[in-house]
Amino acid sequence: MTDAGMTRPGGTDVSRTDPVLRRGRVALALSFGVQGVAFALLVTRIPALQDQYGISDGLLPAFLAAVPILAGVGSVLTEKVVTRVRPGTVLRWAQPLVLLALLGAGAGREMWQVAVALGVFGLAVGALDASMNMLGVSLQRAYGRSIMLGFHAAFSLGGIVGASLAWAGARWELSLFVSYLPVVVVLLPAALVGSRWYTEGKGKGNAPEPGSGGTGGALSFKLLLPLCLVMCFAYIGDSTVSNWSAKYLQDVLGSSEQLATVPYNVYMVTTLLGRAVGDLGVRRFGAVAVVRAGSLLAAGGFAVVAVAPGAWVGMAGFTLLGLGLCVIVPQTFAAAGRLFPGNSDAAVARLNIFNYVGFLVGSPLVGVLGDAWSYRGAMLVPMVLVLVTLVYARSFAAEGARYGGGHERPRTADVG
Repeated sequence: MTDAGMTRPGGTDVSRTDPVLRRGRVALALSFGVQGVAFALLVTRIPALQDQYGISDGLLPAFLAAVPILAGVGSVLTEKVVTRVRPGTVLRWAQPLVLLALLGAGAGREMWQVAVALGVFGLAVGALDASMNMLGVSLQRAYGRSIMLGFHAAFSLGGIVGASLAWAGARWELSLFVSYLPVVVVLLPAALVGSRWYTEGKGKGNAPEPGSGGTGGALSFKLLLPLCLVMCFAYIGDSTVSNWSAKYLQDVLGSSEQLATVPYNVYMVTTLLGRAVGDLGVRRFGAVAVVRAGSLLAAGGFAVVAVAPGAWVGMAGFTLLGLGLCVIVPQTFAAAGRLFPGNSDAAVARLNIFNYVGFLVGSPLVGVLGDAWSYRGAMLVPMVLVLVTLVYARSFAAEGARYGGGHERPRTADVG
């Protein structure tokens, strides 16, 4: 066998002939897309939630912070649960919980109701994010080539769809419940049906199983720490765009209110485009080169935003940001799987916590620096943090897993 045990005798490519893998890949991509829709529908309608429940400006940050904190708890719990049940089982039940919690958040009127709904949403999202990426890492190992960016591209596409549906709901002045109900009615059964085909790559390749010993069997936080920092810094950059792009364009660069809504949409579109072609880049040039290029593009985008003389140049900077940041997070999950092939589930669960750490840190960090110093100067801080990824780029090397860089199977059609 060659390429991590993924070619059968006679040269037949397993990923081309195994329908279980192909169906599993499609089902997982659907799950990523559904999660993108749900997450966008929640975060883009925060003002409407605030109005519906009478949440004060002083109390709102506590509600918003509770979701990623509980998501981190959910990720930790998932690490424990998957020692007894498979990640696909966790994902099968976490995704409906996320959708039902979203609907619950739109249906209530009392403060305790939204608190419970957001609490369930946070815990379920942590379990869902961790289990989705566990399955993605496992399937990538089975395929023997980079497919992780494609899953995250599905999430970006779902985010664009969800944000568009949220805009339509706001435009037509629909209640949150009326906006959310048809989405949940469509996506919930679709997710449940798709979950029938969740599968893992364990046993398809030559990776050791948990407890088998060696680097793959023993999870070392010291070895995982560089990837944790990269994940955290990437989400600081992402949350900076999510939370501050509109305010920055309007207040600092003097754009109109309408134009100020454009950068995040552009960022999401370029994130989708970058992830849609990113796997090809990893297969051709290797993960290290792609992550380095993404870090430099993202840092360049922050630099352009910081010195932009006007709104259009600022939007060009946010465009670069989307193209750069979009490759880092999926490749960080993939790198954790390669680093601990026999304990990848636990590695992904722990790494996923730093997703939420970065999200929690990013928005207040820029706000504090902007108020105390300047918002232009504040944009340089995530720029520097993203550049730190270059220091840890070798952590993304794929030699041990034998996919990426020079180890891709030549001229293999990707039909999954």
